[in-house]
Amino acid sequence: MDFLSLKPDAFGLDISDLSLKLVKLKKKRDYFALSSFGETKIKPGIIENGEVKNEEELAKAIKKFVYEEKGEKLKTNYVAISLPEEKAFLQVIQMPRMKEEELKKAVLFEAENYIPLPINETYFDFQTIQPFLNHLDHVDVLIAALPKKIVDPYLNSIKKANLQPIILEIESQSISRALIKNSVSPFPVLLIDFGATKTSFIIFSGYSLRFTAFIPISSQKFTESIAKNFKITLEEAEELKIKYGIEDKIKIELKNNKSETKKEKNEIFEALIPSLTDLVEQIKKYIEYYQIHQWHEHLASKENKIAKILLCGGGANLKGLTEFLTSELKIPVERGNPWINILPKPLKEVPEIPYEKSLSYTTALGLALRCIKEK
Repeated sequence: MDFLSLKPDAFGLDISDLSLKLVKLKKKRDYFALSSFGETKIKPGIIENGEVKNEEELAKAIKKFVYEEKGEKLKTNYVAISLPEEKAFLQVIQMPRMKEEELKKAVLFEAENYIPLPINETYFDFQTIQPFLNHLDHVDVLIAALPKKIVDPYLNSIKKANLQPIILEIESQSISRALIKNSVSPFPVLLIDFGATKTSFIIFSGYSLRFTAFIPISSQKFTESIAKNFKITLEEAEELKIKYGIEDKIKIELKNNKSETKKEKNEIFEALIPSLTDLVEQIKKYIEYYQIHQWHEHLASKENKIAKILLCGGGANLKGLTEFLTSELKIPVERGNPWINILPKPLKEVPEIPYEKSLSYTTALGLALRCIKEK
């Protein structure tokens, strides 16, 4: 789904509160390869909670950053950009079967019952969802909307940076394109994006995302908790978090001439217990909500329970996190592969961007994949 789309050569630009990430792909035989990429921090306050506060400063940051990208020199000013998840509205609705032109008018009319803003104050788009079962008397439609007052400053900043925006896409759409193999799943999958300032929940099943939400728990919040608990600087706390994570400490004791292995939670884990407990409760709450309300999905299986959880974002690299969440949620949890639709199997990284680092590039890779697939 997009709010504006043409098909020239373009690159993906992930814009978040504290950073910019750029990715451009190129065609290489039966798969794609990395052409250009880069990452830079932006000053706090330019964007807050997904809302652009200073168009001029954002434009300057983008313009400077684009000319410093790594890899092949960009020969295009066409760009696909991400729009903030926390400001977006997405909903799957059901509509009777009808001709395409009739559906467009009917969806716009029906959307007014779901979108909590006047239609004339939003950018609105929709797409019909391909079902696994084709004998339906209705169609599922994914509707998306963003307030114009949120989107326009992004557009203005991009244009002031001498770039031409051709695709504007909500973060969850880019993330699911990057992590879901061939953009189809016969069972519901929960994608969790651990960003610097927020954590996003995205449920994807069939041929579309079905549900999105976000919470303020973030990788940065983890670092702040460690700093406060140990009375150290944020820089020192970040180093501790990266080095030790929340993995168990292993102690081997000798009893009756036999060695016994005991696991003890490390001190970093102890410092993060409140945040981790909150995170688990939030995940459970949204999973339960989804499974109660999404009974009408038309999948190959009638089972609508979350079958797997994939993590992405820089916070996904926290040591011990996948094991902890698997234990607490009783659902298989693993880090996703943002290269799954780009590189030949089983590759999960390129020399320029190690796998762990690429998890923070998931949105940018999803945008770049959209760009090259639509050429």
